[in-house]
Amino acid sequence: MKIVAFIKQFKFYLWVGLAYLFLMMLGMLSEGTDNFAVRLVNQSWQAIYIVGINYLFFEHILPQLSRKRLGRSFLLLAGQIFLSSFGLYMWRQVGIQLHVHTPLPNPPDVGDHFGSALGSFFFFGIIRNFYNYTILRQTAQQLRIEKQAAELNYLKSQTNPHFLFNTLNNIYSLARDKSDLAPESILRLSKILRFMLYETSGRYIAIEEELKIIDDYIALEKLRYDDSLRVSFHHNIEDRKQALPPLLLMPLVENAFKHGVSETRNQPFVDIHLSVNQRQLTFYVKNSTESFPGEKAVRENIGLSNLRRQLELLYTDFSLTVQPDTGVFTVTLNINLASHV
Repeated sequence: MKIVAFIKQFKFYLWVGLAYLFLMMLGMLSEGTDNFAVRLVNQSWQAIYIVGINYLFFEHILPQLSRKRLGRSFLLLAGQIFLSSFGLYMWRQVGIQLHVHTPLPNPPDVGDHFGSALGSFFFFGIIRNFYNYTILRQTAQQLRIEKQAAELNYLKSQTNPHFLFNTLNNIYSLARDKSDLAPESILRLSKILRFMLYETSGRYIAIEEELKIIDDYIALEKLRYDDSLRVSFHHNIEDRKQALPPLLLMPLVENAFKHGVSETRNQPFVDIHLSVNQRQLTFYVKNSTESFPGEKAVRENIGLSNLRRQLELLYTDFSLTVQPDTGVFTVTLNINLASHV
């Protein structure tokens, strides 16, 4: 891990050093100095040292400066000043001895070297702060995405067992009544479970797949009731291959049966309409109910509250409205599918 961090730091200071050398080169060109090639080699030799002392200062000395340890901080700063002045001067002398640095008329003195090093500290410091800020923002963004993905997976893990629990309750009712429809209901449940296991692991499915699972669920629910139950499911979809998060619409269908039809004594019904045109989805579910306005506040069960939170994580443009009325309960969901996060 430390080696990876060091490699990243090395690359960063190398690129900043090259940028620093490029600015020095532009300065020489603007001055129109003679012996440009020789001066460029000299500046390259100096840039190697400049990169080294900036790395030492920002990565090792600066983090150790503290008001609580003034003596040590003073010694560290004094050492840095020495390296930035006499050290850079000696580096130039080493280059001359190695025939890498060519002496030119009017050579810079120790003070000039310190001024050059001080300017590099500002240059490296500004770029380093901007770089760290960018990395921090990217890290925060990545953490936010990972947190939302984890929360979304958790909500799905709650919704699927909730869906299965309700379906098993339906089959239990048929089995308790020793209905001949129990085997068929188990077969339909098997089909639904296969869909949940193999089709809902991805982020999206085609809308036509969502239609199939809704049809299967409605057929499974209708096995519990006699001909008095009226169910209608209409859809008008521009492109049945459009992507949709799996089982996103199912909680509203479940609610219509579990909290509406199952509690209705006379003429139970469920009306469902789905339309998707120009990336605008409208899902309308209306069902009978025995509750009346003013009796009690609308209760958001697990399925509905989870759906609302999933919508907040998945889309920026949506609305979910619940409208209770005398003997009727209506839910309308509108989603701009193009506003997916």
